[in-house]
Amino acid sequence: MTLPAPATTPTPSPTLDARNLMVDGQLRPNKVTDKRVLAAMRRLPREAFLPAVSRPLAYVDNDVPVLPGRGMLAPVAIARLVQALAPQPGQTALVLGASYGAALLAALDLSVIALEDDAAMADLARAGFAAAGLAVDLRIGPLAPGLPEAAPFDLILVDGGVSRLPALALQLRIDPPGRLAAVLCPPGRREGVATLAERAGAALAARPLFDCAATCLPACRASAAFHFA
Repeated sequence: MTLPAPATTPTPSPTLDARNLMVDGQLRPNKVTDKRVLAAMRRLPREAFLPAVSRPLAYVDNDVPVLPGRGMLAPVAIARLVQALAPQPGQTALVLGASYGAALLAALDLSVIALEDDAAMADLARAGFAAAGLAVDLRIGPLAPGLPEAAPFDLILVDGGVSRLPALALQLRIDPPGRLAAVLCPPGRREGVATLAERAGAALAARPLFDCAATCLPACRASAAFHFA
């Protein structure tokens, strides 16, 4: 008589456990209700978009340093920004700053262009997209002009802080009106304000969503040569 092989217990994955804790302990109690966003964030490896020194912080309830002057938005912040954009499969999206936010939109079956002006950040993002098995069109160039040659976009996400909303309204679709999400970090204010804006003719009609911390993108600081609305 042949005895059945003993059942094996799957080896627990610390990162999978961390993602589940992030979703159940941070996102769901904090107004993240979109099931697609929750499911995507259970799958995506946030640590893949961070240098080795920052990876232990990938799932903390805070923004995370990536490189000097650059950070990754806290899980709740990026989840609620993306949720506010109401992304739909097949839509086109431009992401200023290549990181986890672009991956999240791609995981929701959008066609995503990630624009990055820092070579080291681009290398991290490229490795992260590959680790997640996502096809993201990563382009290197200045953030301020956006990508008028690839417009119009259904959505624009700024994956980081800005001192004022970028004047990219003309790169959003007219009908239905395209939407832009960013974290406004006015000078002198300790916390930023997550903001959703919708195209209204040649301008953006904006409304605040919630307070959160964000590292301001160097190209998007008030002192930089950046076009503001």
